[in-house]
Amino acid sequence: MRLLLLSIALLNLMTGVMIFFAPQFFYDTVPGVRMMGPFNLHFVRDAGLAYFGSGVLLALAWRREEYAFAFGGALWPCLHALFHIQIWVARGASVDLVAITNLFGIQLSAWAALFAAWTLSRNEK
Repeated sequence: MRLLLLSIALLNLMTGVMIFFAPQFFYDTVPGVRMMGPFNLHFVRDAGLAYFGSGVLLALAWRREEYAFAFGGALWPCLHALFHIQIWVARGASVDLVAITNLFGIQLSAWAALFAAWTLSRNEK
């Protein structure tokens, strides 16, 4: 489980750095992002910081093996994933490049982080 926490921590840290320092690249290249409206530097960088913060908390959970950090680090990705499920349903639940990007870029790591946090909490009892 620690390897899973570390992997997601590194993924979120790298995602956050990429989004924050290359916001236009993120907006232009990630399928579905343009569908959300015109480019907004402030909003995109906020998302990058949220991913970075999540990565920091997940890394702390990995290092200290404390489930509270893991749940804190999983919070943003899971809320983000729920929002994207709502968007996907509103789009007609189509299976396309946007949905596949959502699955692999948002959903799997978010729910894996929550699973890792839950597993860590069960091991601490």
